[in-house]
Amino acid sequence: MRKLIVAICGSLLLVAGAYGQTATPTPKIDDEVIKISSKLIVVPVSVTDPSGQAVPGLTASDFRITEEGRAQTIENVGTAETVPLEIALLFDVSATTSPMFKFQQETAAKFVRDVLRPNDRATIFTIGAKPLLVGARGSAEAATAAIMSITPTREYTAFYDTVGAAAEYLSKNAPEGTRRVILVISDGEDTNSERIAKAIQDGYRKAGEKINTLDSKALYQLTVASRNTASIQERVRVLRSLQNADTVFYSINPAGSSFQLNKMSVFGQENMQTFANDTGGTAFLPKFGPIDTKDTYQNGNNSRANSATLDRIFRQIGNELRSQYLIQYYSESEFDNNKFVRLNVTVPSRGVTVRSRQGYFAKD
Repeated sequence: MRKLIVAICGSLLLVAGAYGQTATPTPKIDDEVIKISSKLIVVPVSVTDPSGQAVPGLTASDFRITEEGRAQTIENVGTAETVPLEIALLFDVSATTSPMFKFQQETAAKFVRDVLRPNDRATIFTIGAKPLLVGARGSAEAATAAIMSITPTREYTAFYDTVGAAAEYLSKNAPEGTRRVILVISDGEDTNSERIAKAIQDGYRKAGEKINTLDSKALYQLTVASRNTASIQERVRVLRSLQNADTVFYSINPAGSSFQLNKMSVFGQENMQTFANDTGGTAFLPKFGPIDTKDTYQNGNNSRANSATLDRIFRQIGNELRSQYLIQYYSESEFDNNKFVRLNVTVPSRGVTVRSRQGYFAKD
């Protein structure tokens, strides 16, 4: 009985204590999920030996990559054998390149047949008064047919708009994780991209009624001044499009040494050189001989020499693309939106030349 009374009293005390104390709240589980943002960065890379030959067989352990000076951990290195190629070929059909067009056309068609494998795809654009897609993303056979269907014209040249359109096309249509390349056959001059044409018209409007008193030389100088200002801005815009599309830029300038004849030609070649340097490609400036002189014999010799030179350039590009690498890593660094993040890729253990994109624009 004593034990029973003690037990009852103890129970009553526990109940009283429970009602007398403030209940401890149940911890609330936050519905918000903490996310760790890791950005996959893709870096196409070409590696050549001192003789200019592509270096195959490298692995992740051979490469070193830094981001704003900080070493990054390479997640994967794909090779040309395992990573499909997505290439856009851009042909200038304006009068500035028409004498060489037949050789460009035939050699480019051969290049496509030699380089593209069953899983690779090519897209064909022409650079004329406006960007024109003449061959949508397709096989080597389809791309060859599109190339051979192109006819040169005497139109104005929308160089910037066409390069930008090709970069956008690859960004939207090329599968993720592919090697993206733009190959341009042009002198790089632009006379008709939307922003160039608008800048020229704005220059005329700014001159007002004074424009009616200008002679041809003064009018030309006004046109050139307006175009040059817009061209500098276009260079920045198009380069950003190439970087955002993870695209490597190659170019072949059919103008050869004659590109130095005027400032517009020089600026055009400088543009293509900048695009190539910053994306890891090459801007070729071959020494083509004239094929439209009064000397028929010399024209024939120059034609054969030009064809051989163009074929050699395409072979070099093809060799690089066949041994191109695609480095992928996850960046966990925090950068301001739109900041250009500088990259540096090396192969420390070998005496080789490495060409890769110089960086990327950070995105939220």
